Amino acid sequence: MTPRERLFARLQGQPVDRAPNLAILMLFAAKYIGQPYDQFCLDYRVMAEANLRCNADFGIDLLSTMSDAYRETFDYGAQVAFPYDNLPLCKELLLATPADLAKLHRFDPWQSTRILDRIHAVELYKREAGTEYPILGWVEGPIAELADLRGLSQTLVDFYEEPDFVADAFAFITEQAIDCALAQIQAGADIIGIGDAAASVVGPAIYRAAILPFEQQMIRAVHAAGAYVKLHICGEITHLLPDVGLTGADIIDVDWMVDIPTALAHCPGALINGNFDPVAVMLQGTPDDVKAATRRNLADGGDRLCVAPGCEVPRDTPPANLHALHEALCEGIELR
Repeated sequence: MTPRERLFARLQGQPVDRAPNLAILMLFAAKYIGQPYDQFCLDYRVMAEANLRCNADFGIDLLSTMSDAYRETFDYGAQVAFPYDNLPLCKELLLATPADLAKLHRFDPWQSTRILDRIHAVELYKREAGTEYPILGWVEGPIAELADLRGLSQTLVDFYEEPDFVADAFAFITEQAIDCALAQIQAGADIIGIGDAAASVVGPAIYRAAILPFEQQMIRAVHAAGAYVKLHICGEITHLLPDVGLTGADIIDVDWMVDIPTALAHCPGALINGNFDPVAVMLQGTPDDVKAATRRNLADGGDRLCVAPGCEVPRDTPPANLHALHEALCEGIELR
């Protein structure tokens, strides 16, 4: 099966030759092709080259447009620095006060800077490998983007002190994210990833009342446009799983702290993607450690599992460990 056939079959509940490998490569991918990370973030051609090479060499089944959290933030007008070979840094908070929300303006993804770069990555993937690989577009979720614009600590305070502001900000962010998602689908994305990691630090009541409805709105819009959704909330989210299972996401990433059978039980309509420790196993472990962890995930997840470390593969991961992940998947046919 091609990676595209494999992942779509898994999504549709059909047999596959092996579990899909959806490992997240960003810093590692740039290093692997000898490019500084700032160029991976700024130049879609570097991103595409890195992911195409890594997918071919390590048996990864999804072409990703993930890089950093500040694409929408930049296009809203924030000052973002791009240090050499490192992660971008946002140098200001556009929503220093709730009143600043009135100054924030929607942007056209096709006339933007950094979301347009991501759209170009999708277009390049579509031309180069769209019949072989599924393509993943990306947007930030409501609390993740508000944290970028307002600061995470202040956002958490705002849930209690400025709940109307939070609701208005989420509504604004959600509509913009939908515009960005639909543009990527138009360019050729098969799946839209929604990154909402900041949701992991709130309790179930806040998540259910304040965040879930906007994630659901995003997901409904993506589905209406004919694409799938992969929801990424890394960290310990066991307390949120009953509600995460209501989002409508087709694939739900779970980090290494989350028990896969528990995630499967609470999210019956979704595939679970995960989830061994990206540091203790993928970065610091041996190839045998990676194989053992992969086999445990396969045994726990059955036919609703896609396999990946719990979050991004660290930059300095030994390539041999990524080869071991692929080998374990190919050896684990009976557990697929």
